[in-house]
Amino acid sequence: MSFYKTSQFKYLKNLIIGVGAAVVMIGALGKINSYSWGGPAITAGLLTEAFLFLMLGLLPPDKDYYWEKLYPGLDKSDGLVSGGAAVSGLSASSAKPLNSDVVETNLTGMLSELQNMSKSLSSLKALQEVDFSETSEQLKTMHNFYTKMGEAMKQLNDTVDDTKLYKEQMISLNKNLSSLNSVYGNVLNAFTVKQN
Repeated sequence: MSFYKTSQFKYLKNLIIGVGAAVVMIGALGKINSYSWGGPAITAGLLTEAFLFLMLGLLPPDKDYYWEKLYPGLDKSDGLVSGGAAVSGLSASSAKPLNSDVVETNLTGMLSELQNMSKSLSSLKALQEVDFSETSEQLKTMHNFYTKMGEAMKQLNDTVDDTKLYKEQMISLNKNLSSLNSVYGNVLNAFTVKQN
């Protein structure tokens, strides 16, 4: 395996890029503030960055597959496959095979997640196809309905109050009629007694 594909090279490359960028920024600060060291610092930083860009342009791009998301623990297994054979040149005696039950469980979980995502996407597609052009008119109609319903409820409450008042007046009128009947009965009895 080539040196530029190793994780040590990737770490070294990132370190040099970070240090070069820091030197450029410090040099730019010195140049802006007109310090005597600003010119050489920015020159050194820009030369470092130019070298890095040249190197990155010459190296082939890496394909980064994130297999550890599919196979948890793969990044800790030193490139071993289930069977214990070493991929990166490690001896078979130091190899620790991946747990196939964990891998199968994760694959099953991923399959169910993909099925859930498929259902969700189907629901979103169905929602996309719904025509909302008349929704505004329907909302206005519902608002008018609820407004008229509120007015009817208010009138019904007023009617209930009027009915209670009417009932109270009828009870009072009934009492007055009973009293009047008693008085009338007494007058009739007194008139009948005088005639005898």
